[in-house]
Amino acid sequence: MAELRRALYSGDGAAMVAAVSAAGFDGCLQLMGEVLIAALDRAAAGADHLAGRCVAALRARDWDGDRQLADTLEQARAGGRSGELIELAVDLELLADLLDAGPDSGPGRLDLLTGEAWPEAAFEDESMDEPDDEGADDGERWLAVWPLGSRSAYRDMADFAATRTDAGLVDRLEIALDGRGAFGRFKHVLADWPEDRQDWFAFSDDRRRGRARAWLVDAGYRARPSRPTSQPEDAA
Repeated sequence: MAELRRALYSGDGAAMVAAVSAAGFDGCLQLMGEVLIAALDRAAAGADHLAGRCVAALRARDWDGDRQLADTLEQARAGGRSGELIELAVDLELLADLLDAGPDSGPGRLDLLTGEAWPEAAFEDESMDEPDDEGADDGERWLAVWPLGSRSAYRDMADFAATRTDAGLVDRLEIALDGRGAFGRFKHVLADWPEDRQDWFAFSDDRRRGRARAWLVDAGYRARPSRPTSQPEDAA
């Protein structure tokens, strides 16, 4: 994940192709697809072949958002854009944070001009100035983002536990997932299994990006790659 994010942040098509080649196609497919779209936009050598492999892997896996990303990759390979959906450069991590928020959080906002996702609390803070409207009508600029609740995030944890082969870890994760406080217990258990913890980060990131991508399509938008909000050295 860190290498893929670093490549995306760099804006270097050759680095993007190299990062995807090194990563393989057994995980991080959502982030990998974003990197490949950016590489295709830069006509980077080798990007088309890797994009074809990524499309096949996405369609075979078929998680939430995988079909939508595969469609976007195929259009990028053909040098075209969707005529039905509005293209929008979005940081899917930030959008996923809003979608995964608790039901008491209220709606966030997606800026349809910049692709930035904001919690509503940001606009309630009087010390924060709202971004310039750049001539857009306020009613046309913002898309409300209502939280989806914790059910999907809980299912991510259960599905991840089912992928583990260490019987001791599986037992502890299943116990952690039983009852209130499952999210905290789950993370606490994984702290004792650092390699599995890194696998969880990649698994969770893929699921969250996919849900955010699918949500955007339902709202009439197709996600395009956006530079990460954090510096590459800060990426997990």
